[in-house]
Amino acid sequence: MQNKDTLMKVFLPRDSSLKVYLRRGSSVESIHQVHAVVSDTKGRVLMSAGNPTYSSFIRSAFKPFQVLPFLSSGASDTLSTGNKGLAIACGSHQGTAQQARQVFKLLWNSEIEVDELQCPIPEKKKSRLEHNCSGKHAAFLATCKKMNWPRENYLDKNHPLQKEILRRVSEILKIHSEELVTANDDCGAPTVLIPISQMANLYAYLSSSDHPEIEQILRAMINYPDLISGTGGFDTELMQRAHGQIVSKGGSEGIQCIGRVGEGLGLAIKVEDGSKRAKHAVAMHLLEQLDWITPTGLEELRKKIINLRNGVELEVKGELKFQEI
Repeated sequence: MQNKDTLMKVFLPRDSSLKVYLRRGSSVESIHQVHAVVSDTKGRVLMSAGNPTYSSFIRSAFKPFQVLPFLSSGASDTLSTGNKGLAIACGSHQGTAQQARQVFKLLWNSEIEVDELQCPIPEKKKSRLEHNCSGKHAAFLATCKKMNWPRENYLDKNHPLQKEILRRVSEILKIHSEELVTANDDCGAPTVLIPISQMANLYAYLSSSDHPEIEQILRAMINYPDLISGTGGFDTELMQRAHGQIVSKGGSEGIQCIGRVGEGLGLAIKVEDGSKRAKHAVAMHLLEQLDWITPTGLEELRKKIINLRNGVELEVKGELKFQEI
């Protein structure tokens, strides 16, 4: 049984974490401390910076695994929405007309009303379809209908759908589902608290191409990156430049997870203060160190993602170190 002391145990010196410096002119204005880890499909820590057992909620990086029952129930095949339906269910989209239409298609083919979505209506928006988690919620509802599970409480942690998600994830991580600590994400769905080494393990599994259902989710994400975040979004922009070699999904509060397709390697990043700019800066810094993207692709990505005023820059210090297996 995992406990707090075990999860927070530090294996490396405290100064081994990555640090992101925001410089204004010649002065340092802010410093972000970051932990990162590379794991394989067996859950072994291969490389790390900072504390590989640092625990956090995985937030929206959990989505590719939350759609597993959507596939295994047969709901995805029944709806004939193909990989686009899977991609939007995995995405944290921007609520564009194209993205909202894809969510609506999931509901329409399931004969489910939009009002059954329990994600909030975003500020200054008119519909739940525009919420960045609406695809996941639509897949939840479609799965419940296929399995004859109640739909009015589909977000309850004791609902059969949520229990099935935890069961599938615990199998991948080779732990008991009772060990998984859950809390509600901002959209109302349960998310899990796990060490970043286990987040990396999940993305190693996702990228391994060894499991048919997971492979289908992977292909949906890398074939339709525009549905995962959208133009200007880190996940979309990265996958568009990775030519099918990388799967990427971020989460709130400084979470970023990346898998190296076909190699069964996962990278997980957590910024202690939750900074979005810091996680993106670190992700690009580590992608360069790992040689997971071409120099041209990386330079294009930096120009798209890092938008700072003149005289302000981000600098990342530190690198991943190999660990004994």
